Amino acid sequence: MRLSLPDSPNAEYESVGGSLHFERTCRRWATWSIFSSSLNVLEETVKRCCRILIAVCAAWVLSSPICSIQNAYAEENKELQAALEEQLPRLNEYIEDHPEEINGYSTRGDIRFFLGDFPRAVEDYSKMVELDESRDASHWRRGIAYFYAGRYEDAAAQFGRYHSFDNVDRENGIWRYLSMYRAQGPEKARQELLKYEKDDREPFGDVYRLFAGEITGSKILERIQQAEIDDSEREKRLFYAELYIGLNELVEGRKGSAKTHLEQAVATSWPRKAGYGPNYMWHVARLQLDSLTSLKDGQE
Repeated sequence: MRLSLPDSPNAEYESVGGSLHFERTCRRWATWSIFSSSLNVLEETVKRCCRILIAVCAAWVLSSPICSIQNAYAEENKELQAALEEQLPRLNEYIEDHPEEINGYSTRGDIRFFLGDFPRAVEDYSKMVELDESRDASHWRRGIAYFYAGRYEDAAAQFGRYHSFDNVDRENGIWRYLSMYRAQGPEKARQELLKYEKDDREPFGDVYRLFAGEITGSKILERIQQAEIDDSEREKRLFYAELYIGLNELVEGRKGSAKTHLEQAVATSWPRKAGYGPNYMWHVARLQLDSLTSLKDGQE
């Protein structure tokens, strides 16, 4: 999704490279809810989280072949989870003392989502809407949390409302399709694909056509590789393409192919330095890959 603040989907964070961005991103998580009074308390946790993320990135870059990614970052991923968990008690205290402060629920919702606690992420995101109803239509994070909590009808409804807020963003239309697919099946999902008239950012024109059955994933990737664009733009487009091709493969039941594409998405460095929205979607890719990797005996 396109955004600067979690509940403001129309602007983008500035792109900041290197480890400095990780610390800035982590500090944003803290400042949204804890503010300056508690920021010093979280300083070591924030720095630790940044170091873990950087170590994870290094492991991915050095991992070869791509199928070894999960083994390369398994331990670092556990440490990342631990670092996120360390923030929860302080957030809980803050929310208890400031029950009407929306930013506390926003930050805790994100952390719970990143930890894979989707039902509680839904609770926090919904509390934000309860406190300020004007946030409802734009709250795409609640839609994604609904989806991973297995509440597919609620997810589809959330993304439907978002379309009234932004009728250009095809990424939202993709999530509505995925939600409809899970809730009512592929035929109904494709019949009710949201219609778009204005151009969207790349690569979502092609990616959306994938869900309409008008182009293949391999063709999308070929077009990105052949495009006359710089390396940064190519990496950005490849991240989103690999993520959504992977999610499409997954709902279609092709788990091996889904895993391959999601591994490529998780291994991409661009989203981890590009701002809040891309970083959030990188976590989506990571969590989906972790879930897919842990599946046993063909269970979904």
